[in-house]
Order: sequence, then C-alpha cells, then structure tokens
Amino acid sequence: MKGKDLLSISDLGIEDVRLLISDAVDMKAAGWLSLLEGKMLALVFEKPSLRTRVSFEMAMRQLGGHTIYLSPAEVGLGERESVSDVGRVLSRYVDAIAARTFSHQTLQALASYSGVPVINALSDLEHPCQALADLFTIYEKKGELGGLTLAFIGDGNNVAHSLLLAASLMGMNFRIASPAGYAVQDGILHLAKGYAADSGAEIFCTEEPRQAVSGADVVYTDVWTSMGQEKEADQRRQVFAGYQVNGELLSLAREDAILMHPLPAHYGEEVTENILDSPKSVVLDQAENRLYLQKALLAGMLGGLEIPLAGYR
Repeated sequence: MKGKDLLSISDLGIEDVRLLISDAVDMKAAGWLSLLEGKMLALVFEKPSLRTRVSFEMAMRQLGGHTIYLSPAEVGLGERESVSDVGRVLSRYVDAIAARTFSHQTLQALASYSGVPVINALSDLEHPCQALADLFTIYEKKGELGGLTLAFIGDGNNVAHSLLLAASLMGMNFRIASPAGYAVQDGILHLAKGYAADSGAEIFCTEEPRQAVSGADVVYTDVWTSMGQEKEADQRRQVFAGYQVNGELLSLAREDAILMHPLPAHYGEEVTENILDSPKSVVLDQAENRLYLQKALLAGMLGGLEIPLAGYR
C-alpha cells in the first residue's frame, strides 16, 4: 500500500486485506509506536463525523504523526477552492489526505490531482475503511472470514457496497435484503461477482429480510437515510418499514451470530431501541477497531511496518 490511494475496496487484493487485518491485530496489541514521526495527514471533510475524524486523528497521534482538520467552511471543496487546486496545494504541505466527501467523483478528482496518497474516509459510493474495520472485527469474534455468511438488511448504500466487495474478495458469503429500487448498484454487484467466482463466496440479493438473515453468522444494518438524503427521510421510513432489525429477525440467525452497525443509529427505525446493547451486538468493538485498522493502513501507506506480524494469515 505504500504511496497508493485507497478510494475503493477494489484498490485492494486479497493479500492486501489479509496484511491489513494482520497488522491491525498487531497494532491493537502494540499500543503507541513511532512509525510515522514527522508525517502529516490532512483531513478534508465535507460531512461531519465522530468515529472517522477521531479514529484518524488518534491513529496518526499514536503512530507519532500529526493531523490537520479542514472543515467545509475552511476549504469549500469545489466551490471556494477547486478540487484540482486543493489536491495540488495540499500535496506540497502534507504526506497524505483522508477525504470525506458527498460525491465519489470529487474524491476521484482529488486523488487525480494529488501527489500524495488519498484515503476515502467516506463517499456516496463506498466506505472502505469502515468495511475493513468490520472484517477485522468479524475475524476477532469468529477467528476466520472465509465461509462465514454476512446478512446486510437495508439500503444498498456506501457501506453495503464496500462490505459486498470486501466479503466477496475474502470468501465470505454475502446476502442483502433491500426494498425494490434500493438495491446495491449493478456495477458494484458485477465486480463483487467476479471476486466471488475466484474466492468461492456466494452472493444473494433479495427483498425479504428473513431469507437473508436465516442461518447467518453476522447480521448487519445501517441507517435508512444517510447524510445528504434528509429530504427523502419520510419516504424512506415508509419504504423500509419492514426492514427493521429486531429480536424476532435476529433470532433467525445462528445462535452465536453477531450484530453489527457502523453508527450513528436511528433507534426505532433500522434497529429497535435496546438491541444494540444486547449481548450479540459488537458495535462498540467496530467503532474501536476503526482506530487499529487505520493505524495499519497509515503505517503501510506512509512508513512501512517494523513490528512482528503475528495476526491474520
């Protein structure tokens, strides 16, 4: 990964993901390191964030590096400042850029003009850092990835796209239940099917949540209305009314199934009020593991690792 962009899960191969998970295991055990002393990461955010911003800032700090946060008001990406100028100017100052954008095209343009690595910290198409941290969490809880079944219930959104690609790449079966008109994009599905043909993973798309969850090892859901879709909120609540993850639906999964959600959650919508506090829930582990996965990613991009690797192979 040294010097490369991470805009999509498709930028990675199976060995890249294995190494990132292995390095995340070691990062979690090692604590603070001085691998990126003198390195600077710019956080260019068009959307607000809790987990993404804090996990990136702490990742750089724990590796001995530094961050500078640039809010929408300060940059005005594509408005006050052209995307090309932002990419070219920041490349003269910093060692990498993590960008959280409304449009994936903005992210791609930023990367094309940047002379330093660009990381997708969320776009409307994908959320690769979230999906990679989720795979790390699943590996922690299950001890493996290949052959497991992940059921995603809800909108075929950016998180679903990255999870579909990551699971298919790593040999995990992926099922998704979405209402008509809210399925994953055809291009993402086509790419994932290519990965699945090589890894042996199975992909199943349905409109019926019970079919997706039945016998699953992992049940995953996300908000019905993402940032930038607020005008659709009332309509989406009606369309997704039958896609709530509750105790009854979760009972159809395997007895030792885990429940995942990237947060923030809209309680009473995609999940019932107390279910994310149930013993099956690993949502706080997911949130914590963003830190370690991103430490592994940043160290690989900017400095290379110098700690013994004892994790996932």
